[in-house]
Amino acid sequence: MVKEITRDIKQLDHAKRHLTTSITTLNHLHMLAGGVDSLEAMTRKRQYGEVANLLQGVVNVLEHFHKYMGIPQIRQLSERVKAAQSELGTQILADFEEAFPSQGTKRPGGPSNVLRDACLVANVLDPRIKQEIIKKFIRQHLSEYLVLFQENQDVAWLDKIDRRYAWIKRQLVDYEEKYGRMFPEEWCMTERIAVEFCHITRVELAKVMRTRAKEIEVKLLLFAIQRTTNFEGLLAKRFTGCTLTDVPGQKRPESPLEPTNPFSEDEAGEEVSTEKDEDLAKPRKPKAPDNPFHGIVSKCFEPHLYVYIESQDKNLGELIDRFVADFRAQGPPKAGTEEGGAVLPSCADLFVYYKKCMVQCSQLSTGEPMIALTTIFQKFLREYAWKILSGNLPKSSSNSGGLTISSLLKEKEGSEAAKFTVDELCLICSILSTAEYCLATTQQLEEKLKEKVDKVLMERINLTGEMDTFSTVISNSIQLLVQDLDAACDPALTAMSKMPWQSVEHVGDQSPYVTSIIMHIKQNVPIIRDNLASTRKYFTQFCIKFTNSFIPKFINHLFRCKPISMVGAEQLLLDTHSLKTVLLDLPSIGSQVLRKAPASYTKIVVKGMTRAEMILKVVMAPHEPPVVFVDNYIKLLADGNPETFQKILDMKGLKRSEQSSMLELFRQRLPTPPSGADGGPSLSFSAPTPEQESSRIRRLEKLIKKRL
Repeated sequence: MVKEITRDIKQLDHAKRHLTTSITTLNHLHMLAGGVDSLEAMTRKRQYGEVANLLQGVVNVLEHFHKYMGIPQIRQLSERVKAAQSELGTQILADFEEAFPSQGTKRPGGPSNVLRDACLVANVLDPRIKQEIIKKFIRQHLSEYLVLFQENQDVAWLDKIDRRYAWIKRQLVDYEEKYGRMFPEEWCMTERIAVEFCHITRVELAKVMRTRAKEIEVKLLLFAIQRTTNFEGLLAKRFTGCTLTDVPGQKRPESPLEPTNPFSEDEAGEEVSTEKDEDLAKPRKPKAPDNPFHGIVSKCFEPHLYVYIESQDKNLGELIDRFVADFRAQGPPKAGTEEGGAVLPSCADLFVYYKKCMVQCSQLSTGEPMIALTTIFQKFLREYAWKILSGNLPKSSSNSGGLTISSLLKEKEGSEAAKFTVDELCLICSILSTAEYCLATTQQLEEKLKEKVDKVLMERINLTGEMDTFSTVISNSIQLLVQDLDAACDPALTAMSKMPWQSVEHVGDQSPYVTSIIMHIKQNVPIIRDNLASTRKYFTQFCIKFTNSFIPKFINHLFRCKPISMVGAEQLLLDTHSLKTVLLDLPSIGSQVLRKAPASYTKIVVKGMTRAEMILKVVMAPHEPPVVFVDNYIKLLADGNPETFQKILDMKGLKRSEQSSMLELFRQRLPTPPSGADGGPSLSFSAPTPEQESSRIRRLEKLIKKRL
């Protein structure tokens, strides 16, 4: 029923739609036919202004007739439009050839309105026409440049490279004045002329440098590069680089210059120190992070950068030699001066020079030359570490061999055992601080080099070996400081082991050898701490290493004290407690500012010196009955090594027969090791509980206080 009712309405709708389509198509056909006629007439009269507007309309209307191309008349009109477009393209190219002939450099007096309108038409035609017009005009505009700066001309050489850039600047000004309005703005003709000039210049410079490669000196090369990068920077300020998107081989910077420059802290100092090289430092300013013109000309210098690399190799070698000579002439830093313990000035000078080289080279190339420069950097970082740092570390020399045991027991003569003078200690601290600075800055240098170099080459930048070298210098410096203080304490420890401990009749103040050790510590440690104020972590390392060396040595000398009487053992306990107190206070000894020692250090001291105290406590314990003595030893020392037990028996002065039975009993009383464990004599047992340990320490302290 609905279909019957709406049948007539539907029929009328179809009729209306078909009628509307027919009228629209007829109107378009009328417009197309008239437009084609007008287009052909205007083309013959070179009325390009009218043609530009009409042609776009005709092309748009013709799109409506794609589905009607089977009709002969429509196809004929389409072919006439194509013929008109082809004729326009040929005609416009001929007009430009007449106005700007390829042969000769003579140019017309001014722009032509006809050609300006022709450019508007070319925008609508095949893009090839527009490209051909641009190509012809630019070639004609730069033809004079190719003649003036031929390879055989004096102005073609690098020393007159400024003239090339002055010429193109004049030409661009001339173009703007005469032809600026002739070409559409979106054609970016000024930029296209500049870009083509850059391509030609790169080829011509490469050609002339290949021919005269032997004449290239580093100053001349840097001068040419500096002027070229300045020009590239000028282009970046003037143009957007929009015409470079389709230029093959054009390379944009991959990593921006971020404010995380590893040498930023030396920025101000570098500006002052490199003022005399201002011209060589200028190229860094034009190179903005987004400069699309970077390398467009300067790329031609890359094959010749070996001259620059060789020059830097030579310059850095001379710089290192000068550092060595200056150090010898000026002598090491003096204690009590601002230079004492500070970073050597030559270190900062080296990295300032590195920074300048890196900036220059990165502007010349981010490829293989940067890798070559990195190799040079590595070479002279190692040389600096060897010649300036390691080479100037004081050598250990024994000057206390003539001391007698009796003299070591006198407080006033204990200082004679010191090996290094205060100035030598100061020098070691300066070298340590310098090595730490080099280590940190070398790591930053590696990161910066990786930012500058091409991504595909980043993995080849590796300064780990050089950082390890500086770490070795740091370790050697700390070891020297430890050995010096350690050696100063050796005669006192030797004197301790030679004392007749079995004949000590009463417990008094701390023994002279303890006073001697404390005096050496109070003499050396404050000097080292003050000179390592800027590197606290390495001072802490020094304290830890000294403690790790001194305590085992002290325990070994304890074992040599034999035989020991009960009173002698008590005196040694007092001495051990005094040394323990001094060692716990070692990091801040002699300092007005009391700072709590690091927990890691305190733990080492407590553990080591508690063992020494327990050894003496075992020695003090009666050896009868033997079972109680052995069990007491096992609980206190938790050491299953028979050799240690043998040393304790020697300290007690037991006879060999008694020792044999004791050793046998000791082996019987050893606890059975866990299944699967090694049951050797070096078995270690669990230490006493904290409560037991605390109780023993309290009793020991009471004993010491009572004796005092």
